[in-house]
Amino acid sequence: MISHDTKRSLRIPIISALIGAALVVGVFLGMKRWYPSPLRQGQRAVTPRGELSAEEKGTIDLFKVAVSSVVYITSVAVERDAFSMNVFEIPQGAGSGFIWDDRGYIVTNFHVIQNASAARITLSDHSSWEAKLVGVEPDKDIAVLKIEPAGTSLTPIAIGSSKDLRVGQRVYAIGNPFGFDHTLTTGVISGLGREIKSVTDRPIQGVIQTDAAINPGNSGGPLLDSAGRLIGMNTAIVSPSGSYAGIGFAVPVDTINRIVPQLIRNGVVKKPGLGIQVLESDLLRGNGIIGAIVANVLRNSPAEKAGLTPLGRDSRGRIQLGDVILAVDDKPITDGDDLLNILDEKQPGDKLKMAVLNNGRERTVTVTLGLLQE
Repeated sequence: MISHDTKRSLRIPIISALIGAALVVGVFLGMKRWYPSPLRQGQRAVTPRGELSAEEKGTIDLFKVAVSSVVYITSVAVERDAFSMNVFEIPQGAGSGFIWDDRGYIVTNFHVIQNASAARITLSDHSSWEAKLVGVEPDKDIAVLKIEPAGTSLTPIAIGSSKDLRVGQRVYAIGNPFGFDHTLTTGVISGLGREIKSVTDRPIQGVIQTDAAINPGNSGGPLLDSAGRLIGMNTAIVSPSGSYAGIGFAVPVDTINRIVPQLIRNGVVKKPGLGIQVLESDLLRGNGIIGAIVANVLRNSPAEKAGLTPLGRDSRGRIQLGDVILAVDDKPITDGDDLLNILDEKQPGDKLKMAVLNNGRERTVTVTLGLLQE
């Protein structure tokens, strides 16, 4: 029989052994925590990279600041089932946009929301909001939406200028190509003063060409300069495949800054009108005619009041030329697109001095522009 003292003497070594084992395990675990495991066979040691370059740091900072002003836009079409009469939202398309001001106005391309019945805006914090349409200018591929993000602080994008840009400047495009969340691409301005056709087949002037990658979903997103300012809105690419091929286009910010306030204020853009229709440019070139041929003059229009004469027919039914517009305010006119480009820079009430040719005789007329009735 083991006495009480003997039990006590046996207990002390056992406890000491357990404490020692715990210390050994603790030391071992501590070593595992603080010292990395040996490299596996064939694994290379990591080479320290050092500091990021100043350019890299600048790009990272630019993205951090600008990304909060960029949004993801999902447009939907509403359809009703013929049998159940239930209403369904069908995804129509997706694109990007940017926050115009802290009142919730969002700017994007018209073609992003074209034919849509509704749209949702996803902010950089991933909150999603229903948007209402404020106004569109299809001729410039611009649309303005509005959200009411209760309790959410909005960061308007910084506005720059496009009139003093230079080929070779560094640019940055932010958007959501193919639905990926906030993607940054970089490049340079490849060309200035380009002209592309809008969805209405009207010319968009002063377009910026860039080699920064622009893919589906980038449409409506901002093109920024190295100061993080908006200089254009990414809108189109030239590509046989539909994906990026090195040539992208952006609507210049000066055009955006002229049109967006009108859409916010009036819902439409007040355009100057002459009250004429001109022949298609291809028809002119095919017949060797230089100028804008007046095909039709609307009644009570500024053109009629100025005495412009449209196409007509002689006694045998043959078409006779009327007036051909050769110049406006001393700027030569080669076709109808040239005339539209000049009108884009004018306002209702402006006066135009026009050089007009009719039956071999040239004359000068003055036209006071009216308000174009769409």
